[in-house]
Amino acid sequence: MSTLLVSLRIALRALMVNKMRSALTMLGIIIGVGAVIAMIAVGSGAKARIAEQIASMGSNMLIVLSGSSTSGGLRHGSGTVPTLTVEDAKAISNEIPGVKYVAPSLSGVAQVVFGNQNWSTIINGSTPEVLEIRDWPLASGRSFTQQDIDGATKVCLLGKTVADNLFGGIDPIGQIVRIKNVPFTVIGVLAPKGQSTWGQDQDDIIFVPLTTAQKRLFGMQFPGMVRVISVQAREPEVMKSVENQITDLLRQRHRIQPNQENDFSVRNLTEVLSSAEQSANVMSLLLGAIASISLIVGGIGIMNIMLVSVTERTREIGIRIAVGAKGRDILLQFLIESLVLSLIGGIVGIGMGVVGTLILSSLTQWPTLFSIEAILLAFLFSGSVGVFFGFYPARKASLLNPIEALRYE
Repeated sequence: MSTLLVSLRIALRALMVNKMRSALTMLGIIIGVGAVIAMIAVGSGAKARIAEQIASMGSNMLIVLSGSSTSGGLRHGSGTVPTLTVEDAKAISNEIPGVKYVAPSLSGVAQVVFGNQNWSTIINGSTPEVLEIRDWPLASGRSFTQQDIDGATKVCLLGKTVADNLFGGIDPIGQIVRIKNVPFTVIGVLAPKGQSTWGQDQDDIIFVPLTTAQKRLFGMQFPGMVRVISVQAREPEVMKSVENQITDLLRQRHRIQPNQENDFSVRNLTEVLSSAEQSANVMSLLLGAIASISLIVGGIGIMNIMLVSVTERTREIGIRIAVGAKGRDILLQFLIESLVLSLIGGIVGIGMGVVGTLILSSLTQWPTLFSIEAILLAFLFSGSVGVFFGFYPARKASLLNPIEALRYE
């Protein structure tokens, strides 16, 4: 232990002799550690944002869209032909065991008016189960019920964005809004959801009973028409099975022949969002790997300076060996010098990385997330770089011939 302390004291004294050179040597490690922490924080923040958005969309969710149309040789997107009905939704709920909730929907964009305020937003006619599927609680008021569906009552739930733009600081509950000149009573305000993974404001929406949307707002080309059916599976493990069963059931109900294309499409939303999360993981790894190159460059700088230091102090090394110092003592001294350089650089780099990341997050509004594991990993990696790149100069110093070292000018 005493040998280690003596070597540490000698190493620190040697580094203090050339303060500027030591500081410049540490600069590569400082930049490397700071870059690693900043890049990992940015990548982790992106992953956290995507995970939050996945949770906000609802768990174990499948979307069934109505069919597409072809006009003049042009194929239009899904939902342009109304091929789904409320009866299809009931069949999915009743005949597929792996399904937990089903919510048929009919939506459109309309102008909403309250007093002298107006706002254009999405009006989604659906059933109470849609809030269960979307894991969407109420901030105040109540949800509509099956009685509202049966009676096609003129009640609505407001998303936070709509409530803020129409009512400001006024409590919306019990107020009357006009949707396409039809009066609706506000019975609830939804809790904020934020943006979806594709940047859409999920709070810019109004929910009304499905039958009310069909009869009073958007009309129906045929009885029971809907454009979307949202489905929640009971467990993640049955998602693929439920997707296949929905496809088979709807093909049977729509009398689609084996050689005909589906007049609907089923999308596994969880798979789409999981792909986005995997992309964020890859981005985080790439950012960390790129930043780690700075650490390696810093390590090469330490090795160069240590080699110069060995050459400059050849005579000192010879004197130490001549008065009884062993090769391992010389090796330990130079290893400690290299390790101290890298560890001090690592500590300063951690501070610079944290401060730089906070400034970046503040200026760009990009989400960042610090992790103790990442900070410790960057610190340990900086120490490992010091040992790895300092070993060769230290070994070279320990193998010097004392007679040749004493004669060195």
